[in-house]
Amino acid sequence: MTSPWRCTSCGTPYPDEGLPYRCPKCGGVFDRAEVPTFDLNAIDPTQPGIWRYRHAFGLPADAPTVSLGEGNTPLIRDEAFGRQIAFKLEYINPTASHKDRGAALLAAFLKQRGVAEAVEDSSGNAGAAFTAYAARAGIHARVYVPSYGSRIKRTQMAAYGAEVITVDGPRSATAEAARQEAERGVPYASHAHLPIGLDGFATIAYEIYEQMGAPGSVVAPVGHGGLLLGIARGFLALHQAGLIAKMPRLFGVQALACAPVWAIFRGGREALGWVSDQVPTATEGVRVRWPVWGDALLHTIENHNGTFLVVEEENILPAREALAQRGFFVEPTSALVWDALRQIANCAPDPIVAVLTGSGFKALTAYSPKQGEKQRCPNAW
Repeated sequence: MTSPWRCTSCGTPYPDEGLPYRCPKCGGVFDRAEVPTFDLNAIDPTQPGIWRYRHAFGLPADAPTVSLGEGNTPLIRDEAFGRQIAFKLEYINPTASHKDRGAALLAAFLKQRGVAEAVEDSSGNAGAAFTAYAARAGIHARVYVPSYGSRIKRTQMAAYGAEVITVDGPRSATAEAARQEAERGVPYASHAHLPIGLDGFATIAYEIYEQMGAPGSVVAPVGHGGLLLGIARGFLALHQAGLIAKMPRLFGVQALACAPVWAIFRGGREALGWVSDQVPTATEGVRVRWPVWGDALLHTIENHNGTFLVVEEENILPAREALAQRGFFVEPTSALVWDALRQIANCAPDPIVAVLTGSGFKALTAYSPKQGEKQRCPNAW
């Protein structure tokens, strides 16, 4: 099987052996050379979770199926800001976030490559997903996490049998610790650098199509950019297959505290100098200063009439509370989409889909129903 992944800088194919997280020749990023091929007739309903779409994955034919039942998440209709919204509940996935879709494919790829142990870095959800699927595949996982990250998520990783190592400093210091171990020869199963998981995120688009047809708009949080990029490619595959007439308008949303993609989109490369990953924010899941998929996502958004939005810190926790009062219990990163919906209420094409990425049980902050004051849950870690 010819590798579907190429270095975006020099065109080198992803090698047939090993697990390089960047191009061995030039240090570039590996990515898909072409949009996935999607065929309704090739969907296999006998396969678990997202694996019914396996024909659209870039995995080798002999890669095993690694699944915990990810995917098939609900699409729940509601009304907000005078518009009809369909909320895609990704926090219903097995480890309680959308990251399971990418982790399932990555674990299968690692298993096919004969990897017995691997290292990863994560602020939380990606690490939880990776450790769960690594356990499922019989792979020993070691994860570097920022010391400021959720203790609940660290507990979740450890429960799957992973080694969890905390790192002081900004999110970038955690990634550097993992890269240093990779330089010593340990396979680096980076959810941010390896392109394998993007096909997993594309399945969100396939499911939305099966659940409601073609959406007019899709709103999702952006950190490294893999989620929205994968969704975009899923819809591109549907358009290429003639199943939707046009691409939905894509809205990526970041927290103002760390919004590099938004900054570049609005002000060019020089605007990145104003971005920091050391400003406090409740949205730890998207506090990424150097997004790996930023360039590819910017290119895709610009070519398909999409845009990026930011949410000020003071609006994030109230947004989470507003979603909870509608029955959607999500973590602060997911709540970014609520304020984004407010911002685009007068311009987003119908129908609108908002992706809720992570469970509120991973960030147990509660509010007094009488005073609206932020409190710690009595039994929270």
